[in-house]
Amino acid sequence: MHSLIKHIAKNIGISLFLITSIFISPSVNAEQSSEEIIKNRKALFKKNYNTAKKVQSLSSSGDFDEAKKLMIEMSENYKTLIEMFPDNTKEGFKTEVLPLIWEEKDKFNSLMEKSSNDMIELASVIENAENIKGTLGKLMWGNCKACHSKYRKEH
Repeated sequence: MHSLIKHIAKNIGISLFLITSIFISPSVNAEQSSEEIIKNRKALFKKNYNTAKKVQSLSSSGDFDEAKKLMIEMSENYKTLIEMFPDNTKEGFKTEVLPLIWEEKDKFNSLMEKSSNDMIELASVIENAENIKGTLGKLMWGNCKACHSKYRKEH
């Protein structure tokens, strides 16, 4: 019971952070320190990764309604991430992004848009997918891999 309460409290905190992040406009990002922006985007990417694992688990067990809610959340997070790469966040604070993001800003933004759109598509097709794992791989994990392999330092 204690671990369940701890899990719920943690998720409420993350959710409040994400809700706040969604309503932050690019002009507010300009007023934030580079440290705050980097920490916020790292937290949002981590949230999307953890959410993706939940989406996979829920979809595999047939709980499509809950999985779809999380897919929509991930879609919105990708849109938010587009605004979280101002020029003053290229270095420092343990960022793992490569400078290529700023050199190919349009391509990176397109990948975030594609990831967002693919999550919406995934929500519309997952319930009727013949191969759930393959569909998740194509529309969810494939985007993670595309971004990490090109725009993130190896770790």
